[in-house]
This record gives sequence, structure tokens and C-alpha cells, in this order.
Amino acid sequence: MKVLIVDDNKQIISILEAYAKKEGYQTVIAVDGQEALDVFQRERPDIILLDVMMPKIDGFEVCRVIRKTSNVPIIMITARGEDFEKIMGLEIGADDYIVKPFSPGEIMARIKAILRRIQPKTENLQVFSYDNLQINLADYTVSINNKVLSLTKKEIEILWTLATKKDRVFSRDMLLNKLWGYDYIGDSRTVDSHIKRLRAKLEKYPHGKWEIKTIWGVGYKFEVSDNVKQ
Repeated sequence: MKVLIVDDNKQIISILEAYAKKEGYQTVIAVDGQEALDVFQRERPDIILLDVMMPKIDGFEVCRVIRKTSNVPIIMITARGEDFEKIMGLEIGADDYIVKPFSPGEIMARIKAILRRIQPKTENLQVFSYDNLQINLADYTVSINNKVLSLTKKEIEILWTLATKKDRVFSRDMLLNKLWGYDYIGDSRTVDSHIKRLRAKLEKYPHGKWEIKTIWGVGYKFEVSDNVKQ
């Protein structure tokens, strides 16, 4: 998922960007209202963190302009907490409103809550299909071109986690916590070992439109493209 962070305070941008990347989000930046609109048109983010008081165009006007063409979630951020500003922000189309000083962790939690509401509930699905790949959690099978692969339970869970969140980057720690549990005390490199074995099994079968891609220094993602090269 891609987050557009809009603020004229570079320190705030740096903090929010670091937290967003830690959660596995892509980030794009704007430092004034006009740039926010330009970046929005170019990058088409999945959610926007939007400061109110900015040069050129304020956040309220940016929100109004975006709402003419898009329902992208917008969380407005302001240094002032007057009720009338919160009400105005929500009435012109903001999804949430946060007052400075704020906790970056709280903002990440707000982002997750909003995205959960708008995303398909893949957690309730039992079968996932993309191109020639099918993952069935009902019987823990994976097939490519209708040929069933011999995968371990953990390999299937890794593939399911990545594939059902296409193009989202998962760090080793995120995968470790999700699939092994927070109380796991082993080395996070165990994720690398499992993915290495999983890739070796997948590469025996042609799958030109998708791959498990390493994002160096960050983690892994299930990348989809007509031009993926194995």
C-alpha cells in the first residue's frame, strides 16, 4: 500500500516516513498543498496523511479538490484542535482527524484501521487464485497450472500471506510475528531459509506474471507484472 505524507515540517515527514516504511508501506512525499495535488495525480496513493496548515494551498482545500475525483482515505493532521476545524475536515470528506503532538504509532494504527475497512477480507477466504497459481487453505494445497506442489505448512502460509497482499512488502520480523508468533525466540533469518526453499520449489514451474521478490534491506513481496522475469 502506498501512503502520501503531506506536511511542510521535514522532521515530521521523516518520522512518519520511517514508521510507515517499518510497517511495510511505500511512501511518497509532498511539502505544500500544490505539490500534494501533483503527487496525488501522479502516484495515486492508497491513503493520505494531510497536514492542514501548509504553504500555497491549505489541507482543507487539498481535501476538497481530491474529493471531487477520488474516495481515497484521508487522515488530516493539525496543530490546532478546535472542534469546528475537526467538524469541517470531516464534513469536506476527511476520514479521520489527528491533533499534534501525536504518537506516530497511533497514526499507523489509524491507517491500519481505515485500510482494514476498505480492503477485501482475504482472512475469511479459503482459496486464492492469481494467474496460474491457486492456494487452498481448506486443504493446504498449492497448485500451478493445476499441478499440485509439495510444500510444507509454513511455506504455504508464507505464500498465502504474501500473495493475498499483492505488492505489499513484508519485513522478516512482520512475517516472523505473523506466522511464528510474537513469543518465537529463534533467528529472523529462518524466514530467509523458508523463502529460499519455497522459491526453489516454485521455480520448477513456469509463472511469468508473478514472483516472490526480495526488497533489499526491507523484506519480501509478491510482485505481479506482465514483465516479471524469473
